[in-house]
Amino acid sequence: MNGKQLKNSILQWAIQGKLVPQDPNDEPASVLLDKIRQEKERLIKEKKIKRDKNASIIYRGEDNSYYEKILATGEVKCIDEEIPFEVPQGWEWCRASSVILPPKYGTSNKSVGIGSVPVLRMGNIQDGEIDFTKLVYSNNEIDNEKYKLQNGDLLFNRTNSAELVGKTGIFRGNRPAIFAGYIILLRPILVCSDFLNFVFGSPYVRSYCKDVKTIGVQQCNINAEKVSNLLIPIAPLGEQKRIVDKINSLSANLSYYNRSQQKLDELNDTIRLQLKKSILQEAIQGRLVSQIAEEGTATELLELIKTEKQKLVKDGKLKKSSLNDSVIFKGDDNKYYEKIDTEVADITAEIPFELPAAWTWCRLRDICQIMTGATFKKDEANNSGIGVRVLRGGNISPFKLQLKSDDLYVHTDKVKEAILLKKNDIVTPAVTSLENIGKMALVSEDLHNITVGGFVFIIRSHLTSNVFAKYLQYIMSAPATIEFMQSITNKSGQAFYNIGKERLNAALIPIPPIGEIQRINDKIETIFSLS
Repeated sequence: MNGKQLKNSILQWAIQGKLVPQDPNDEPASVLLDKIRQEKERLIKEKKIKRDKNASIIYRGEDNSYYEKILATGEVKCIDEEIPFEVPQGWEWCRASSVILPPKYGTSNKSVGIGSVPVLRMGNIQDGEIDFTKLVYSNNEIDNEKYKLQNGDLLFNRTNSAELVGKTGIFRGNRPAIFAGYIILLRPILVCSDFLNFVFGSPYVRSYCKDVKTIGVQQCNINAEKVSNLLIPIAPLGEQKRIVDKINSLSANLSYYNRSQQKLDELNDTIRLQLKKSILQEAIQGRLVSQIAEEGTATELLELIKTEKQKLVKDGKLKKSSLNDSVIFKGDDNKYYEKIDTEVADITAEIPFELPAAWTWCRLRDICQIMTGATFKKDEANNSGIGVRVLRGGNISPFKLQLKSDDLYVHTDKVKEAILLKKNDIVTPAVTSLENIGKMALVSEDLHNITVGGFVFIIRSHLTSNVFAKYLQYIMSAPATIEFMQSITNKSGQAFYNIGKERLNAALIPIPPIGEIQRINDKIETIFSLS
């Protein structure tokens, strides 16, 4: 259990009345809710708020069922199926609208970089509090009065990603501020703001938000009506304060636990990563599985690839020049040579390590084709979901290709058929940060309406074999290969590096017999599944 999970458990215990003991001397929550209704009547009479036509009272009947009575109509209905859990005696269930002023959306006016009053946005809501970094401002005097926040106000993030929509933060009056349109103001009446904030941060309410959100093109939304309709457990005011004190007293320990858990997780991740790197390096050096003479030689596999290339040339899918393979061999003087046509060159200095006798070296260009993804202008891309989906570097994780909600789409005319992703293609960033060089993902099936962008390479094997494609992915992810890729980059801007296609084509690839490739893949997959 990590720190976040532990905190969630504590919040859930708290809102179920299991965190602190109940005190029979506390004034019951039913009395508190009655006082809130009286306060609302006063505000309605003073014309400061409008009457809520859906205002209700929730109570337990003699049959032990829960009922809700709509005050405006007198209508009563059983809501047993809505009640998520039981609460202690002295607590009550109510709609969120029962304990807050009418929810209010923030300003829709454009903010400025410099001004007099901060405009709080979704990014300023962090871990239940308000973060006053990365501020924008308002100089609109009408807005600054209309949307002015008060100490104890809760800010509900109504529009965000599926994971973050519905997060709340409590405004503590640190400085004057207003709030933006993607925020809903929840102003508590007589209840403890911190208690209500903890309720909204609990797993129960986060699950409610997940269920009621509407999904847009890029983000999700929860409107004020759904917030108002949320069923919340209300403790007696005295217990609310004890709950807040208890959670606050645990916060230092929670933070320490979370930091310790993060360090342990990082250590475990590092160990797993180093183990995987070691396994891949052992694999490409022929030391992961034993050699079996009956499996033949790597030369036989290269001949098979050459035959496939000849078919591709005949079908017009490959240029004839691609048949000009080089042959790498070890001479009688124990040096490595490369023969291209009639020319022979000593490449001993390029060879990173020795291979088993049945293995051989070859250039990447002799076994596969490297293609650059689609290029297009910014205004030619959209998030409509129509056209060809374009994957970028962020879609590529080690050994995994991910589709994202913010993926771009371009018209089919902008994408050549040859660069639509096919089964056994390997994709890798061509322009990326130094630490992300070498991220490789294997395409598991033909993706007829998906390609990659211009800053991503498609590595397509000439041999249409899933076994060989998997091996090639592992080879390209090994430390020695990544070190080579890093050595051939050019810096592009302050933080990015560009890998030249021709230089990558020249990468030296260790090739085993085809039978050994299957055993290598099986061994890697077995070990990776355990780490």
